[in-house]
Amino acid sequence: MQIKDNKRILLVEDDLHISEGIALNLDLEGYEVQIAGNGIEGLAIWKQWCPHLIVLDLMLPGMDGMQILQNIRLEDERLPILILSAKGDPSDKINGFTDGVDDYMTKPFNLEELLLRIKRLLTRDQWQQEDRFTDSESETSPYCFGTNAIDFSTGQARNRTESIQLTEQELKLLKLFITNKGKPLSRSKLLEIGWGYSKGTSTRTVDNYIVRLRRYFEDNPKEPKHFISRRSLGYVFNHEDINT
Repeated sequence: MQIKDNKRILLVEDDLHISEGIALNLDLEGYEVQIAGNGIEGLAIWKQWCPHLIVLDLMLPGMDGMQILQNIRLEDERLPILILSAKGDPSDKINGFTDGVDDYMTKPFNLEELLLRIKRLLTRDQWQQEDRFTDSESETSPYCFGTNAIDFSTGQARNRTESIQLTEQELKLLKLFITNKGKPLSRSKLLEIGWGYSKGTSTRTVDNYIVRLRRYFEDNPKEPKHFISRRSLGYVFNHEDINT
């Protein structure tokens, strides 16, 4: 019998037969396991339970796996995430790795291979944790654009005239824009990734936050140069202090 090593694994899978089978084998390997049957539940458990690794399906009710991946990567770039999905086209894998997944397996899958990949990811993550102090200076460097600077480690920002203490949601939205600088982000996309809303939700939340960000970071909020509206597309973040 394996000795528990306190490694926590979150399994986000809506097929109960698959999730219970994987969970049983992970438990036999000595891991602590929790199962989430949909995307919303998966995000909630991730935030509360702080797993060491996530096994993530893509086709989930409520919020799909790619939205979960993008949401997590806004806050944690290091957490090992393994996609386990029936979607095996090269484009699906490319999209997954582009958005920050660490490993990708397709269904049907070999259980022994899955367990080995999980073990490898957890071992690699332990090495990275031991070396994180060497990266502390680069991780705390502020992000600068125009006359603005944002320190994501402290939540402090500075514009031309004042310092600002940003909220957690403002920081999350800013990181989403910066990650996708130059690319249009629709309101629905911002809601799905930034707030966890399901598709079809109608709200002015995004627009209200854009007004706030413009007030913080634009020299003239009525003529924005960084947070630009694009008709029928949504919003675009421009790093440079120019209009496009």
